[in-house]
Amino acid sequence: MVRRRTAVPLAAAALLLASPALTACGSGPVHTGAAAVVGDQRITVATLQSEVNDLRDAAASSPQGQQLLDSAGNLPTQLLGRLVEDQVLDRTLADNGLTVTDAEVAQEHQAALQQFGGNEAQLDATLLTQYGVAPKDIAHFFRRNVAFAKVIQHLGYQPGSDGGNAALQQAVVKTSKSLGVTINPRYGTWDAAKGTIGSTSDPWLVSKTQVAAPTGA
Repeated sequence: MVRRRTAVPLAAAALLLASPALTACGSGPVHTGAAAVVGDQRITVATLQSEVNDLRDAAASSPQGQQLLDSAGNLPTQLLGRLVEDQVLDRTLADNGLTVTDAEVAQEHQAALQQFGGNEAQLDATLLTQYGVAPKDIAHFFRRNVAFAKVIQHLGYQPGSDGGNAALQQAVVKTSKSLGVTINPRYGTWDAAKGTIGSTSDPWLVSKTQVAAPTGA
């Protein structure tokens, strides 16, 4: 089994659901065609649907794909939470003067691959079934993990620690409040205090890559 370390449920992750209109703090009109608005950035319904379709297509090709989809709950809301989190995480990095390089992402990917004896197909399958990551999003998955770790370390904590995760949550909640997040009621209601969509938490969020191959792999 992959070791799953839940990080900050930013968008609730489920992300992250019930008023007809939402604003930066939870009420106000959503732009036409937008699933969410983060600051001045729109996450379109078309973009969200593309993400949903990609994950469903990938799951359809996996023996454990249906189990993944069954456990995901409201998939569009789950994936919208990730997209919101991406926007907030990018701003959190910028606000703290942090960057993530391609070399760091490649190193993180390689470290995970080594745990699978260099078997890329097995790693890809594990990321899909355990973290809900479609093949096209694998590099982004590792980028997020590097970003999480950098913010936590910048705040003076060890990645994966309870204190680090709590500090990360406080940082991203602060950023989300400064940006303003609006969620289309079709997908949920933004909880500004928690930095989540509703009360659901995303089982796919991790604060530091710890993708471990099954025992004996």
